Amino acid sequence: MQVDDTPLPGLRVLTPRRIADARGFFCESWNQRTLAGHGIGLDFVQDNQSVSDRAGTLRGLHFQAPPHAQAKLVRCGHGALFDVAVDIRKGSPTYGRWFGIELSAGNGRQLFIPAGFLHGFVTRAPGTEALYKCSAAYAPDCDGAVRWDSCGIDWGLGGTPVLSEKDAAAPPLAEFDSPFVWEGAP
Repeated sequence: MQVDDTPLPGLRVLTPRRIADARGFFCESWNQRTLAGHGIGLDFVQDNQSVSDRAGTLRGLHFQAPPHAQAKLVRCGHGALFDVAVDIRKGSPTYGRWFGIELSAGNGRQLFIPAGFLHGFVTRAPGTEALYKCSAAYAPDCDGAVRWDSCGIDWGLGGTPVLSEKDAAAPPLAEFDSPFVWEGAP
């Protein structure tokens, strides 16, 4: 597995090695022992799946606050998406900065997002499937969102995205009081 750092401390791009033959390919998308050697030592407790029927569907920017904060490992099972994380750790040298990467069924890349980041994505193809592992179970009382267009993200949209009511009504980053605190590099 190839593990690459991003400009945002703790946020990593994982590219599993694919073994291909006439049938297709096999890859190991998560190996706790291997990734612990790269400083990613977690017990994931929940797997999530979303399918978006239309290209231009935007989900996010979401977070789950402490004490149920979630780290996530995101990949694309079908189609393509532009996946984004925004640092919201108070005191972080990269607070408010974002990183985005295309994840697709074809490229096999994954984005590891530690707790303390907003997460969102926009679909690039109809029928796009996002799969993600979470380090904490969903806790509705800790669920939150920040408005998708308030962080300066270039989503690469050609028009208005398809949004949920929750995402359309989320507060902007400028009005957000983050529950996360920077504790130094992981």
